[in-house]
Amino acid sequence: MTPANLADTVLSAARAVFETRGLDLAALPATTALERPRNPEHGDYASTLALQLGKKVGVAPRELAAALAEELGRRDGIKTVEIAGPGFLNIRLDAAVTGAIARLVVEAGAAYGRNTQLTGQRINLEFVSANPTGPIHLGHTRWAAVGDSLRRVLAAAGAEVTSEYYINDAGAQVDRFARSLYAAANGEPAPEDGYGGDYIGEIAQRILSADPLLAGQPAETALPEFWSLGYQLMLKEIRESLERFGVHFDVWFSEKELHEGGAVEHAIAELRKQGHIFDDGGAVWLRTTDFTDDKDRVLIRSNGEKTYFAADAAYYINKRERGFDKCIYLLGADHHGYIGRLKAIAACAGDDPKQNIEILIGQLVNLVRAGQPVRLSKRAGNIITLDELVDAVGVDAARYSLARSSTDSMLTLDIEEITKHSSDNPVFYVQYAHARISSILRNAAEKKITRGDDFDPSLLAHERENSLLKTLGQFPAVVATAAELREPHRIAVYLEERVATDWHRFYDACQVVPKGDEPVAEVNLARLWLAEATRTVIANGLDLLGVSAPEKM
Repeated sequence: MTPANLADTVLSAARAVFETRGLDLAALPATTALERPRNPEHGDYASTLALQLGKKVGVAPRELAAALAEELGRRDGIKTVEIAGPGFLNIRLDAAVTGAIARLVVEAGAAYGRNTQLTGQRINLEFVSANPTGPIHLGHTRWAAVGDSLRRVLAAAGAEVTSEYYINDAGAQVDRFARSLYAAANGEPAPEDGYGGDYIGEIAQRILSADPLLAGQPAETALPEFWSLGYQLMLKEIRESLERFGVHFDVWFSEKELHEGGAVEHAIAELRKQGHIFDDGGAVWLRTTDFTDDKDRVLIRSNGEKTYFAADAAYYINKRERGFDKCIYLLGADHHGYIGRLKAIAACAGDDPKQNIEILIGQLVNLVRAGQPVRLSKRAGNIITLDELVDAVGVDAARYSLARSSTDSMLTLDIEEITKHSSDNPVFYVQYAHARISSILRNAAEKKITRGDDFDPSLLAHERENSLLKTLGQFPAVVATAAELREPHRIAVYLEERVATDWHRFYDACQVVPKGDEPVAEVNLARLWLAEATRTVIANGLDLLGVSAPEKM
């Protein structure tokens, strides 16, 4: 038995008790959860199975717990089972069983923590999707960090994930962008509804460098070129900024191509087949109020113009027709109203909004230095850009700081705090644990001490070793929960509050490499396995957040 299959052992013991007593086996659950007691003195793991089943089968929970405790006590690897309260089971494992977690982690290596709970699911994950009219700003950057971490976590849980960037290149905003570039190229102020910031002038000059003949040409002749070249240059800059940030998209999907390829007309035809399209006042409508939307939505206006909502419907149907089981949208705080209408699109298309579509909303980010708001960007006019954030704090600090908090709440980042080389800085605290372990393993190698092919896990019996081992054993469950709840920040919380903290406490209490000329004991070799296992979990966890695991700091 291992801690990983302890829950199965508990269920097996329950089955044996039920068979002996002639109880209804159908009452047994397919799986059962174990908890880590808050007070370690209560045991390694706790089970409420007797409480859950007692009433169902007509046996007092404490009586059932006593029978389960007796049966579990016969199983290899279980040291003691105690009954608490009305029927809680507190389970202690043999040191050898807990110690074997180190072997399990080291042998699994980079695969440790991965699971199969989402195997078979094809997920389309759309995030960032900033308009190609300016640099990626701080709000987009939060979604870049969170979205890419979520992609990694979902893949670690077995899903086939496609990350997608939706390019809004069919609307009026790109037209205003082109007019702003044209104005800048001709030394004129930006249009009233246009874009400002130094980047407009920079891109305009790059366009003129590529095609000097555009200077001074009339708007009707030059604007298409400014549209095309400006769009290409801005999109290239966005892609390069994201790649620098460690965020790679599998698909860059053009809204313009969606329209030009007939996808909007196709979607309207499909929705009409479903019976949710109606015509009124010369316009084409989708009856989304049938599915809890606050009002019906126009797809084609009476003048024949297609709406943004029509493109949204076409885009969703396109994703589903590309074979994705679930479409996940990561949207900013100002898109809260999209939840109802997007779910209504899924329902109108004949899908289950609870299964086929998810909309995650993220809150805003503020950037401060020593408690004071950071100045507005000179280049972008009134925003902080992704590149400026990376220049100020680095990729690791930026990604970790943006991904470590729930997106449900606003986030304030202090530049001075997230660049500190101290334990007060969460990313440094976790990375330093990895670097410290790497240093220990280098020290051992310099002394010609190798952990060997195996070790005696029962030697890892110290209180601090036990705590660290149990924490390492939780990593697969943490990854599974983060994937299920779409909350990658759980990985960061686990690394900070459990792994790094338990490692530092273990290191302060237990000597890993012998000092000076002290002989190498078997327990030293066992602790080298534990050190390597801890380093593996930290590296795997940081990788899920898109953050490096440095060997030295």
